[in-house]
Amino acid sequence: MAEDLAIKSGNKEEQYESLIPQIKGLLTGEPDLIANLANVSAALKEQFGWFWVGFYIVKNDELVLGPFQGPVACTRIRKGRGVCGSSWAQAATLIVPDVEKFPGHIACSSLSKSEIVLPVIHHGEVVAVLDVDSAELDTFDATDQKYLEQVIALIEWV
Repeated sequence: MAEDLAIKSGNKEEQYESLIPQIKGLLTGEPDLIANLANVSAALKEQFGWFWVGFYIVKNDELVLGPFQGPVACTRIRKGRGVCGSSWAQAATLIVPDVEKFPGHIACSSLSKSEIVLPVIHHGEVVAVLDVDSAELDTFDATDQKYLEQVIALIEWV
């Protein structure tokens, strides 16, 4: 298992195309979910330099902070609250070009300007969300959604 990433420049799609096989390599043979979520968060943050990348895991009807990279974050989020809670409730990816315009946005940091949240669905239920924040407006688009969904599909949920 390689423990360093080969960071590739280029357009967003080229960067994802280079990174996804490396993430697959990091996850192959490692059965521990927390270790895998931590490495996925680190790999995405290292490649793209986003402000915050991490997972919130569904526990007892709340999203609870899981492995992440970035500054300290909100620890618990109720279903339907903020972008993460809304993604969970809708079981849908939410792309928010300007978090200040999202009704009920939870401001864990005033430096976060745009966000993408993807539900992690296992056996038909949302078990977690992948949350990615940028310090720039309008960072995320359908390309990010497509490739981040591929990243999520690499993770083995127990």
